[in-house]
Amino acid sequence: MIKPKTTLGYYSVVGFEREPFSTSPDPDFFYHTREHDLALTNLLIELRLRRGLSVIFGDVGTGKTTLSRKLLHELNKRGDMIFHMILNPAFNGEDQFLASLVRNFNIDLPDDIDLKNSDIMELRDAIEKFLIQKTLEENRTIILLIDEAQKLDLATLETLRLLLNFETNEHKLIQLVLLGQLELYSKVVHMSNFIDRISFKFTLNPLDVKETEELIDFRISKAGYRGGKKLFLDEAISEIYNHTKGYPRKIIMLCHKILKEMVSQDVAIADRAFVEEVVSKERQWRMMPLEMVKV
Repeated sequence: MIKPKTTLGYYSVVGFEREPFSTSPDPDFFYHTREHDLALTNLLIELRLRRGLSVIFGDVGTGKTTLSRKLLHELNKRGDMIFHMILNPAFNGEDQFLASLVRNFNIDLPDDIDLKNSDIMELRDAIEKFLIQKTLEENRTIILLIDEAQKLDLATLETLRLLLNFETNEHKLIQLVLLGQLELYSKVVHMSNFIDRISFKFTLNPLDVKETEELIDFRISKAGYRGGKKLFLDEAISEIYNHTKGYPRKIIMLCHKILKEMVSQDVAIADRAFVEEVVSKERQWRMMPLEMVKV
């Protein structure tokens, strides 16, 4: 039995150069499903045209965060875009939110204004002047991306709507991309002044069984798999789909557990029975009393 000393050594046992099923949102491992590709393409078009507000809805684990990282990766290739991403949009009031924009976009305030003691109107004025300078004078595109946007309260959503009032006759001065769980829709659906401003909205759905197989094959290939055998039989793929319902995050986490178990048991190929065994062990672990769980 091989006992790998490092993570790379662990995966090299079965012929990988990198970890294939990490849950980190690595853009290199972004699998372009038809829906994700459509969403990414439309987002880039909306941003280039400076249309204002785009919203991506999706249940937990449908790939919103990975999509956002791929979008950032694409934006980083361009020199005419200034962007910032908010990962946890839980703000205590409009002043805190606006202050975060001033700080993260490195917006200069007048010498007589202190960020900690400035009022809302001063912050709004500073942001508007920044947007005018960057977009009209320097021809840059300013983009604010917000992940986990379902955490936004109504006051902050209203502040975002007000930011969209900063515009010329041709385009918005700030571009907003919100990515949130489906509960975000229930928050904005009754805000007619907000939902009417959405230029592009899209809902990410779970994968079908074919896309599940393609996702797994893509990650295995991307991780530099050098083995000559197919690691997951078709029947294993079907069983993985049955247990995950096509949610990318669940697929990746289950595949990681399967691969780890394959290494531990020195198994070369996963079939339906092996997947069921891994799932069964996971269920038993979840039902185990806390005091019996070994870390």
